Amino acid sequence: MLKKMGEAVARVARKVNETVESGSDTLDLAECKLVSFPIGIYKVLRNVSGQIHLITLANNELKSLTSKFMTTFSQLRDVPVEKLAAMPALRSINLRFNPLNAEVRVIAPPLIKFDMLMSPEGTRAPLP
Repeated sequence: MLKKMGEAVARVARKVNETVESGSDTLDLAECKLVSFPIGIYKVLRNVSGQIHLITLANNELKSLTSKFMTTFSQLRDVPVEKLAAMPALRSINLRFNPLNAEVRVIAPPLIKFDMLMSPEGTRAPLP
């Protein structure tokens, strides 16, 4: 079991390093066996988090994302509405102060069975 955990940690570290080194606007953490978003990632990505516009967290075991995730990655634009709609246990997602594209704002409400919190279009996050 420890070997598998070590492999999962190494996989996350590799993917995060790839994002930082390439300057990519995408962070792909799919299939990393995450049960929560690793706190250490915030430190590693602190200099590039503002340029990340797409984070893939598919096929993990996440139960929630913290407010730190939402404030760190407040520039996310695209939300996989179809995948969120297929999550029967999901009760709420807070996407306030993200510049969501118009398609997400129109398509999401009729498809989802949970609370999706969004700020009015064009609203900016308050300064810390």
